Amino acid sequence: MKVGFISLGCSKNLIDTEMGIGVLKNHDFEIVNDPQIAEMIIVNTCGFIESAKEEAINTILEMAEYKKKNCKYLIAMGCLVKRYKGELQKAIPEVDLWISIDEYKDFWKNISTLVYKNVEKNDYLSYRNRIITTGEKMAYLKIAEGCDNFCTYCAIPYIRGRFESRKMEDIIEEAENLAKSGIEEVILIAQDTTKYGIDLYGELKLAELLKKVCNIKGFKWVRFLYAYPESITDELIEVVKKEEKICKYFDIPIQHFSDDILKKMNRKTTGKNIKNIINKIREEIPEAIIRTSLIVGFPGETEEDFICLEKAVEDIKFDRLGCFTYSKEDGTPAAKFDNQIHSKTKQKRRNIIMELQNDISKEKMQNRVGEIHDVLICDISEDGLFYVGRSYMDSPDTDGVIYVSGATEEILNKFVKCKIVGFEEYDLFAEVIK
Repeated sequence: MKVGFISLGCSKNLIDTEMGIGVLKNHDFEIVNDPQIAEMIIVNTCGFIESAKEEAINTILEMAEYKKKNCKYLIAMGCLVKRYKGELQKAIPEVDLWISIDEYKDFWKNISTLVYKNVEKNDYLSYRNRIITTGEKMAYLKIAEGCDNFCTYCAIPYIRGRFESRKMEDIIEEAENLAKSGIEEVILIAQDTTKYGIDLYGELKLAELLKKVCNIKGFKWVRFLYAYPESITDELIEVVKKEEKICKYFDIPIQHFSDDILKKMNRKTTGKNIKNIINKIREEIPEAIIRTSLIVGFPGETEEDFICLEKAVEDIKFDRLGCFTYSKEDGTPAAKFDNQIHSKTKQKRRNIIMELQNDISKEKMQNRVGEIHDVLICDISEDGLFYVGRSYMDSPDTDGVIYVSGATEEILNKFVKCKIVGFEEYDLFAEVIK
């Protein structure tokens, strides 16, 4: 049977999709990329914020149209299903099977019951079964599941459960297998990577884990994402500084700088502490790229709170920045807070931050011209004029890219030395150094 997967949302969700692909390949299903020929379509949904929920529902409805043609079975899985399974079953009867996150242990049993009308031997989502979908050279590596931070705006702990680290030896085993398969860039992810190990070992273990991953032969780049500022230790900074394989790149989800808003968000830090940790990183690792994400329009955000945020963005000059308007999520404490902000005010504030960041980005990009970097060539541009790659400064799917000229097809999926020769908005242009 031909089966097509659509994975929505974050890279953590993508790993679940890759494990699902692995299960079905083990049972002789043929994986296809064209929904027009798929006899089964599986949509792995995101349910994080309102826009993600809308995208998930629209995608399911779009895929339901194929049931009028070749598709026999439509399946939905993931975060949205965990949150709204009962309502979705009633609203979208075209879906033949809904698989919630807590039903992943019965993944194959549920599918075999649907398709073959009998319960075959169970086969669950496993890291050992993953089929990498992110290209020949890059793969994500999930080191923990769930979250214990309970930020008041966030539904993740209610969807994914409490924070649960994987055993270090299991992570290293998977990392070694990735390296043996030809992966050269491995990206460690979790909802909060810096909390890794606290539940299993009673102390923060990300620094130790990174050192062990760096010792694996075959990796050229080791990257980690989603480092909460209060858990960025001196030891972690030192490891990033000393280990050549680790990309000097910190993705720090800050959300705000006003102490009042941070407290209402249940963040475990202050604006001053955030600035101190950023200053320390830049002092120790001058070439470090610092990315962050912000939320504007949180309930009770005053004009003074917003000005505090705006000034911090102006002063710190982040290398990469994403800004989101607050999304009122079912079941979260913040959804019940007084003084909800009007949507027009939220959007206006977001526009101000992004315009400010656009100016900062232009200045930083201009300063990159003339630099020489190793670039991983991942693709060819749609117009066929450039090869498309990333440097240590660029995380996939969130940051800009580098458009490379002066090369031949043999550089695809390889690291090449390039000189930056120009820029446009958030992207760079480079030439291969002969």
